[in-house]
Amino acid sequence: MYGYARVSSIDQDLSIQRAALKAAGCTVIRAERASGTSRKGRSELAIMMEFLRQGDILVVTRIDRLARSLRDLQNIVHELMERGVHLKATEQPIDTSSPAGKAFLGMLGVFAEFETNLRRERQMEGIQAAKARGVYKGRPRSIDVSEVRRLLDEGLGASAVAKHLRIGRASVYRLARGEPS
Repeated sequence: MYGYARVSSIDQDLSIQRAALKAAGCTVIRAERASGTSRKGRSELAIMMEFLRQGDILVVTRIDRLARSLRDLQNIVHELMERGVHLKATEQPIDTSSPAGKAFLGMLGVFAEFETNLRRERQMEGIQAAKARGVYKGRPRSIDVSEVRRLLDEGLGASAVAKHLRIGRASVYRLARGEPS
């Protein structure tokens, strides 16, 4: 039995998940801080997926620790099943070795994705409300437009300006055309 733990942000704690996975009998636990909405940037999950072999059991505390996207969850489960690896969750009745466990897994995957979409929607509503109140102005400008134009006027090329100011060349071209940065 192998455990996988994940939290989304730096200020979240992995210790509760680690303890639950140890209590479930996991001898190896891989843990990481990364978003669960995609498999990108989740190196510990990638290592675990490469390592697991037929007869192994991957254990998570909750299914949303493994994936927040139904498609990612289905892909992960499919890969596990192709290898003869079962999936279990300590806090949910999920065990892919049984038909009921597989069905419950699918339902929880739908709810995990739904929760992610609701959170994103609430975040966008909050940003729109803050913009309407004039509180949210977005990220402060990081490019000194006048400096870009001065360097271009001095005859430097876009690549040289970008390198000098440590900004993207596309930003220099955009400013040269008079578009906002």
